[in-house]
Amino acid sequence: MSRVVTLRRATAAEGDVGHVVELAHSAGGGPRVVAHVERELPEGGIPAYLAARKSGARSFVLWADPGRRTRMATVVTASATHGVATYRVLDTHGGLIGTVVREQALRGKGLRTRWTVAQAGCPEAVGYKGRVFWWYVWWLLSGVQVAIAVGSLLNDGGEVARGPRRVVWRAGGEVPLEFRSDGDEIQVRAHWVDQRLAAALSALIRSFDGWLGSPWDDEKEERKRTGRAKK
Repeated sequence: MSRVVTLRRATAAEGDVGHVVELAHSAGGGPRVVAHVERELPEGGIPAYLAARKSGARSFVLWADPGRRTRMATVVTASATHGVATYRVLDTHGGLIGTVVREQALRGKGLRTRWTVAQAGCPEAVGYKGRVFWWYVWWLLSGVQVAIAVGSLLNDGGEVARGPRRVVWRAGGEVPLEFRSDGDEIQVRAHWVDQRLAAALSALIRSFDGWLGSPWDDEKEERKRTGRAKK
């Protein structure tokens, strides 16, 4: 039975944490919120966070509840330099759940951005952003896309096609994870994938939406808090 993990903006009824992660099962039933996600700001606040994220740094908290009483997981940056960033996903007590490594296209091990997901006691899963064929088509049409972009700015019309975003992870002959760009969701197909790691991965993937997307963590303002978080 597969699971579908989706990051979306929270509604007013879901509290003042800006985004939530939903989980749905292929067996049926509606999606349910499993985490409330927000940035964990460093000293220096939002300006410092936005400056650090340019190098690839990210820091998120996945709360188990909208009142920020219990941490389900925390995402911290272990390193981010020269287009390669390593993130650690920690549990409630600071123990390691798994790691995610993002190697930017042309900076890492290929022409496509590479995502590697590792979880203790499980096979390492490796995925690449987009298929080579569709990247080739996209680059062939890049000149047309530039013309459309200019026309959009001048005439408020037209829409620029985004580059391929689908990521299929492979590990030991199986496909444990897949990011579907049409629904901005992660399909979890292996039973051994930790739900907290999948939720953290959804937040990481969506924070790299590119210059034509809307990364959820690049907002210049923070929602007003109505409660206190338990540290």
